[in-house]
Amino acid sequence: MHRSLESLLRDARESGRDVPQVVLDTESAESGIAPEQIRARIGRTLAIMRAAIDEGLKGEVRSASGLTGGRARKLAENGPGLLGPRVTTTLARAIATLEVNAAMGLIVAAPTAGAAGVLPAILISMDEFAREGEERLIDAMLVAGGVGGVIAHRASLAGAEGGCQAETGTAAAMGAAAVAWLSGGTHEQIETAVALTLQGMLGLICDPIGGLVEIPCIYRNASAAMQAIAGAEMALAGLDFPVSADEVIDVMGEVGRRMPSAYRETAMGGLAATESARRLVQIRPSPKPVGISQ
Repeated sequence: MHRSLESLLRDARESGRDVPQVVLDTESAESGIAPEQIRARIGRTLAIMRAAIDEGLKGEVRSASGLTGGRARKLAENGPGLLGPRVTTTLARAIATLEVNAAMGLIVAAPTAGAAGVLPAILISMDEFAREGEERLIDAMLVAGGVGGVIAHRASLAGAEGGCQAETGTAAAMGAAAVAWLSGGTHEQIETAVALTLQGMLGLICDPIGGLVEIPCIYRNASAAMQAIAGAEMALAGLDFPVSADEVIDVMGEVGRRMPSAYRETAMGGLAATESARRLVQIRPSPKPVGISQ
């Protein structure tokens, strides 16, 4: 695993390999698993992502707490499409995956369950709108995984350790890198996409109502998907950022370490501590999760 994005991109540049190939070769060497097996596994992962989105968009799943369910379908069907259907669809897909997660359905932790909606929403939407194809999506997943591995090493992926910036922030950075690569971005543009995306999510707290990965998590996944696309869009347009992606990642780790425990998944601060949230937790019903297809 590369310990910095600079190292990963330098390896690609000096070896003449594309970024996905560098990540694949590294993973194969470290795990002992053949490259074709790794790609097949990623293909299965993409299938699970698609299935979770489809399940959530049906609008039938409900969480045991009663806090979530049906919002993705409502957005997909009733959203005004202020910036066009592509934006609305991507937002709905991010929410759909988190609603399936809250209802104990099968999702892909990318990189965590609490941030599971970001990468699928971005990649599945890119495939639909740009017709990327399965092999290109697998390559994009490798790029995203390479970025996630760097962040895991240099900072954290856990909301309990680094706040929501560590979860949805990382997912957004992974998504931005994937989009930049899919769009033909240079190595510098991929790095800039990560930096621009993550800098916009620094300090984001983790304050789940009732301690559940439901609200505000489902909405933050949707927001993070848009943050990722914005970061990639700016980078691909040639905008720069004066702080390197690795430095931004290091700052995220520092902010997480300094963040009070009330804002790190304890449900003791932030939105979770508001009067509305406390009242909601007290009166919520406790049905079993329903609507998950087997």
